[in-house]
Amino acid sequence: MSFLSFFKGYKNFGIFFFVLCVVIITIIYNVLNVKQPLPIYQPGMVSEELVDSTIQYKLKYHKIADFSLINQNGETITQDTYKDKIYISDFFFTTCQTICPIMTDHMAIIQQEIINDNDIMLLSHTVTPKIDTVAQLKKYALEKGVIDRKWNLVTGDKKQIYELARKSYLAVKTDGNGDEYDMIHTENFMLIDKKRQIRGFYDGTKPEDIEQILEDIETLKYFGGS
Repeated sequence: MSFLSFFKGYKNFGIFFFVLCVVIITIIYNVLNVKQPLPIYQPGMVSEELVDSTIQYKLKYHKIADFSLINQNGETITQDTYKDKIYISDFFFTTCQTICPIMTDHMAIIQQEIINDNDIMLLSHTVTPKIDTVAQLKKYALEKGVIDRKWNLVTGDKKQIYELARKSYLAVKTDGNGDEYDMIHTENFMLIDKKRQIRGFYDGTKPEDIEQILEDIETLKYFGGS
């Protein structure tokens, strides 16, 4: 039997084998690319320096606590303002000259990306409420292009903000000098689902993390927002 005859005898088998390989590779690709749910972060999963000592070892059932704060327009903002919403939260102060301007610019980029999505909102808390009055927040909001229906900058009782930061959002450090309720905010952005659970932490100063937030929002929406 010549080599050519041998090849012709296996031609049909070769075609079948090639098609089978393509089908298998396609199936594997699709399986590996199926959206997976985002993790649900608990206090015990986060660096202890960002978490109040009373909940550091909590590993389930963590949610953002009820709150009542005042936004840049003097309006009361509560958990009900964000009911059935996916939202991104952070902590900042208007006189910050280091990471805050970058974080705010990146939050503004997210705002533009979600501008027509009624399921998504933004929430920024000041860590210096005595300085960041309603008037100061309004001035800052106008400078930064904040759209009121999408993004609330909030001030209020410092104890409440401190407890939200360390017992709910797991997002700030204590300042280390013993002053009650003083805190050092971080670059963290937190992604919160419709059940008030933390679904992601991101570095608000990094463009690649902003892209990841937008991808993760789509994943949350794929699973109904929670």
